Amino acid sequence: MSESSTRAETAAALLERSLSRGRLAHAYLFLGDDIDVLEDAAGRLAQTLNCAQPLRRGETGIPLEPCGTCNPCQRITHRNHPDVSWVRPEMKSRVISVDQVRSVIDRVNLRSSESAYKVAVFSSADRMNTFAANAFLKTLEEPPAGSVLILLSTEADRIPDTLLSRCQRLSFASGTVKVDETVAEWVGQFAALAEPASPPLSGRYQLLGSLLTSLGSMKESIEEQLTAVSPLTRHADAEAKQRERWEEELTAAIEAEYRRRRSQYAAGLAAWLRDVWMQTLGGPVDLAFLPQLAPATSRVASRLTPVEARANLDSWETTQRLLHTNAQESLVFEVGLLNLKL
Repeated sequence: MSESSTRAETAAALLERSLSRGRLAHAYLFLGDDIDVLEDAAGRLAQTLNCAQPLRRGETGIPLEPCGTCNPCQRITHRNHPDVSWVRPEMKSRVISVDQVRSVIDRVNLRSSESAYKVAVFSSADRMNTFAANAFLKTLEEPPAGSVLILLSTEADRIPDTLLSRCQRLSFASGTVKVDETVAEWVGQFAALAEPASPPLSGRYQLLGSLLTSLGSMKESIEEQLTAVSPLTRHADAEAKQRERWEEELTAAIEAEYRRRRSQYAAGLAAWLRDVWMQTLGGPVDLAFLPQLAPATSRVASRLTPVEARANLDSWETTQRLLHTNAQESLVFEVGLLNLKL
């Protein structure tokens, strides 16, 4: 049995256990490598909750296994059930827009037509733009009774933390690490610096400088992109209060998107540090995102003990947590890089 199949079965088992104990979450995040697999899992959950003739029920009476053949199950399969909404990125923009989110919110807040649960599935939720995510947040925090929200993603690092923290996560993924090309390049530079037996301290400051420069350029790009789609650019004659609200929303959107992309750099280095640690233990490593790092990973691991390698990983995890606070960004990265024992 493949690792991905095992993970899918484990996720399904965890979900069934929650249902059997009456612990249905109001919001789920299904993570995986294949969006079709995630959509199938979401569809099955929607069928389970609304099946007219479930094959099994749990201790609390909640269905555990749909029949797959009743009218509700069939309509959910064909994506035309009135109480199950499916949201996908728009064809042209390839994003989930704020209008799509508001439309689904309106439907979820309506009384159920015929089913026990209203279900909304957001396929490729990582394509939800920042304005849409902000509009969705209140509903995610206080969903209507009898509703279940399901977010599907193959790139969870693109989903704002404000949404991630409010969902119960289930992984259908194979476990392979994927990072952006720019991030992978920076991690590669760091690994190359760490490879010599006595890596120079000045090199870390060079990496810090290149990282901060990249982040600065990235923030400027985000500001340009989000300003271009903001209502501020389309409604110059709007009332002052309305413009002030839009300006606040734009500022918040820019900061949220910047923090999300910035976290990818920290996550990429964490993945490599984990590989170093695993290699000190003689375990498997995941170099799929940058296989050319294998020699550097081996050399660094060869001179570290498992305790030292694990301490590096723990130290960098602290850096990742600090990035979510109001601590000064450059100082957090500087201290984090200098604390690593390589």
